[in-house]
Amino acid sequence: QKDTWDSLSAIHGADVEKKFLYRLNQELDSRGMLDCLRHGITDYGKKFTLAYFKPVSKLNPETQRLYNKNILTVTRQVHYSTKDESSIDMLLSVNGLPAATIELKNPFTGQDVDDAKRQYKYDRDEREFLFQFKKRALVHFAVDTDVIYMTTRLQGSKTKYLPFNKGYNKGAGNPPAPNGHKTAYLWEEVLMKDSWMDILSRFLHLEVEEKTFERRKFKIETMIFPRYHQLDSVRKLSADALTSGAGKNYLIQHSAGSGKSNSIAWLAYHLAGLHDKSDLRIFDSVIVITDRIVLDKQLQDTIYQFEHKSGVVEKIDKDSAQLAKALASGTPIIITTLQKFPFVAVLDEIKKLPKRNYAVVVDEAHSSQGGESAKKMKDVLSSVDKSEVVSEKVDEDDDVEDEIRESMLKRGPRPNLSFFGFTATPKAKTLEFFGQKGADGKPQPFHLYSMRQAIEERFIYDVLENYTTYQTFFQLSKKIEDDPNMNKKKAACAIARFLTLHPYNLAQKTEVMIEHFRKVTMKRIGGKAKAMVVTASREHVVRYKHEFDRYLKEKGYKDIKALVAFSGTVLLDGIPPEYTESGMNGFGEKELPEKFATSEYQILLVAEKYQTGYDEPLLHTMYVDKRLDGVKAVQTLSRLNRMCPGKEDTFILDFVNKREDILAAFQPYYEQTQLSDVTDPNKLYDLKTKLDSFKVVHPSDVDAFCDVFFKNKELQTKREHAQLNAIVDVAVERFKAIEKEEHKEDFVNTLGVFVRLYAFLSQIMPFQDIELEKFYAYSRLLLKKLPGPDRGERYHLGDEVALEYYRLQKIADGKVQLQKDSGAAIEPISEAGTKKDKDEYARLSEIIKLLNDRFGTDFTEADKLFFDQIEEEMVMDEKLGVQAKTNTIDNFKYGFEDVFIAKLVDRMDQNQDIFNKIMDDKAFAGVVKDYLLKKVYDRLNKDSDGQSKDTLFFSDIIPDEKITPEQRKTHVRICSLQAVATSFTEQRAPEVIGWKPLGGVFKLNKDMFIAQVVGKSMEPTIKDGSWCLFRPDQGGSRNGKIVLVESRKILDPETNTSYTIKRYFSEKAAGEDENSFRHKKIILRPDNKDFDDIVLENVREDEFHVAAEFVEVVS
Repeated sequence: QKDTWDSLSAIHGADVEKKFLYRLNQELDSRGMLDCLRHGITDYGKKFTLAYFKPVSKLNPETQRLYNKNILTVTRQVHYSTKDESSIDMLLSVNGLPAATIELKNPFTGQDVDDAKRQYKYDRDEREFLFQFKKRALVHFAVDTDVIYMTTRLQGSKTKYLPFNKGYNKGAGNPPAPNGHKTAYLWEEVLMKDSWMDILSRFLHLEVEEKTFERRKFKIETMIFPRYHQLDSVRKLSADALTSGAGKNYLIQHSAGSGKSNSIAWLAYHLAGLHDKSDLRIFDSVIVITDRIVLDKQLQDTIYQFEHKSGVVEKIDKDSAQLAKALASGTPIIITTLQKFPFVAVLDEIKKLPKRNYAVVVDEAHSSQGGESAKKMKDVLSSVDKSEVVSEKVDEDDDVEDEIRESMLKRGPRPNLSFFGFTATPKAKTLEFFGQKGADGKPQPFHLYSMRQAIEERFIYDVLENYTTYQTFFQLSKKIEDDPNMNKKKAACAIARFLTLHPYNLAQKTEVMIEHFRKVTMKRIGGKAKAMVVTASREHVVRYKHEFDRYLKEKGYKDIKALVAFSGTVLLDGIPPEYTESGMNGFGEKELPEKFATSEYQILLVAEKYQTGYDEPLLHTMYVDKRLDGVKAVQTLSRLNRMCPGKEDTFILDFVNKREDILAAFQPYYEQTQLSDVTDPNKLYDLKTKLDSFKVVHPSDVDAFCDVFFKNKELQTKREHAQLNAIVDVAVERFKAIEKEEHKEDFVNTLGVFVRLYAFLSQIMPFQDIELEKFYAYSRLLLKKLPGPDRGERYHLGDEVALEYYRLQKIADGKVQLQKDSGAAIEPISEAGTKKDKDEYARLSEIIKLLNDRFGTDFTEADKLFFDQIEEEMVMDEKLGVQAKTNTIDNFKYGFEDVFIAKLVDRMDQNQDIFNKIMDDKAFAGVVKDYLLKKVYDRLNKDSDGQSKDTLFFSDIIPDEKITPEQRKTHVRICSLQAVATSFTEQRAPEVIGWKPLGGVFKLNKDMFIAQVVGKSMEPTIKDGSWCLFRPDQGGSRNGKIVLVESRKILDPETNTSYTIKRYFSEKAAGEDENSFRHKKIILRPDNKDFDDIVLENVREDEFHVAAEFVEVVS
């Protein structure tokens, strides 16, 4: 740029270099390196280009000549600091401007990529010019001989690295390199001149994200550098499209966590820039079809950074006329939804379009493609030449056949349309439509980034890591004297619905969910974790919301609030009021995602809504009370898999599904999804033969219909519409004449399968059977006019059936282990559903017996009486009465268990069978104890007034609401240990049970409290059940003191809680700087030698909390 430099020299004179460098530094500091490289800088009106990028076409040879002038350099051991001799292993520069740094490590010398990452974190000061975010080097690679990691922002210990690896065997890592290092692709592919300049020109971008937290808005800037699979997929897809031209389909199976939004944006931009050897664009427009709300803005922002030009991307959000205009004007990239296309076909503007080529990028291909809506989109984008349809006319009816063939060609593959389908969970239809034929003849993805690789690379969580299943056991009885004869399947469904909506069932599951949420979920993600409850229906959502609200109010839990998500209105038992989502939540439906993201709400109860496509990283736990299978199970449970800071795991509690069924659903999508076989087109002929056997449709009907239906649409009138109805109505009357109801239903089901299968198969192969196309066109309208089958009465069993016994039992927990190389496959499209099982009938009593046999257990009246008697004796026990009134149910259960065993032994002679079952069957014993624990605890807290030997201690307690300021000087509050221990992590004051006068006996201060210590680990100092005085942690040395400690790393084996009372001992080590220390080891030691120490090693200050220090035993 000699002329420009000479002009600037004339202005600045001898100081031109100094002043230019000063201006360059100014621009780099304000605009950043990437923007300056792409768009240059201006100094005193003189525009300087800092890098020339490769042109997308050869129309201007000068741009290619300038591109060749770029100087890319690699510098070893660059000393970057003015403070010391620190150096970086490698620096990559473009025309002297730093673009990337590399730290290289060799495992043979004892160092690997983790050492390089640590070096960047702790030895590279992000305040140094070279490392300042976006201002100088744009990306930093940590590399050894096996793997590569990268980051675009150094932040000391908070620096986040992303893997930049190819993937190996459908998982993480890199494949072996036969002639060198596994990471050789970095310099052999990625850092080659054309590749590197393309990354700087058309991949790297600064993402500016607006976020809202607690109603405050703020911006987060992130420099986005493509991960390897993104770079690889975009380049391979673009190269194949350049070679193949328009008319090909591509399936991209990229897991959640793959960064599909960025991949789609990059692909759209690259496809829009493809030019053939004649410098003609491969695609006149690239159309992105997506339901992602943010993708349109992301596309516009990203591409504006590439070109600094408006109008490259247009979002279609108004009407079909807007889309027609964008297509007509040749807008390079159009972003829309599939719903906009069917209406465009009627617009005059479309008819004026010349024949053009289009690339259609479909986001989540399984939900956007297939059937008539996809055909109508092709109607708009295709311009079928009549010469392709038929070469010669035989008679006057050939014009109708032309229209038929045109319809077929529009629905099938088109030479001017290329489809690029992105999905994480391809269905059989998606694989067959978008997939490439493999060596085995089965379709497969063009590019793969598997769920397994995403999990192994830590971009998503394995949601099956912590999976707990419960099973419901029940016994029903018939309440009415009559024993009606009923349809077995319908009655069983009605009884199942009766059970799932039964108030006791809802109450039991609500208690399990809320208590689990409080004990486990609320402590996750720094106290911000949220949960979703997946229910079976809208009515379930409404009833669960009522039960949640009732339970939360009854327990006084003010730190949990639930929201609902469902469509339409719900009327319970046919009685007003009508319930709606917005009415129950108190705000509009569109506000829900933002509201749920705040700390005000914790649990979301859903029916269908938000089970797919909803990303809330704070979702940690899912409670499932609905049957899930196949891709629906994968999509629903995967709502939990998003990463966020502080999120270490996920949890699923499933009341309905079996672990093996969930495994079977996930396994086909864990690696590469494959079909067990391809769909056989001959099934269409088999279905038609079966339909012909009913003699409902006559060939003459079809011919007469098509003569009218395929007539030029402009020539059709209202009279032709009436003709079509008249022709179809003849077949409808024949259908009505079929005598047997099951034959009618068989015909309708078979016709429906034919229509669906033909609509799909005709998209993946251009059928040349005109008769089949005609039959399809006729069948579509016939299907709509056929009367629906008589579904019979729907049973509502409420008064007829009663729930006698009920048990909710944990069956299993732990990881559901997905298998590598399992060979699991999904089934192709079939004629499933064409035959309906014959209805069977049985007496209501027989149906109830069948269900009891399957889901019940061996309950007898003697068993029920046995447990009732034990319950009554325990309610009368004075000691239990005191413990129930002064403990949470968690603490109460330890005293309860001793009394329960004693009472059981006392009565063993009365029911030896039950006694033996409890002693031998731990699961059964657990259910019995849990059942009686709640009943006894609730009764003792409600109506027991028996005297106990501790009555004197409690006789002078003053309730919290009645204590006066003067009394507070001589009284001490009573709290539960659990409330005090968890008050710090839950950030709320512990609940006060009452106030005990202790003035004159002990020296008091206002922060002291009394709590009961349950357990024998601190005996003889603190006897089991003693009431003790505590004061807040005094700081300083705690060695040898008895303290109350809470930590997620603690599980007290005696009480099964995350807090404990023990003597505290600590071993310290030096911290990261000379004035700090860390706990090398914390020992929590019981006074009772029969119990073991609890040892915490290398624990951080924020991982445990000393809540209080023991003072004296009060009673």
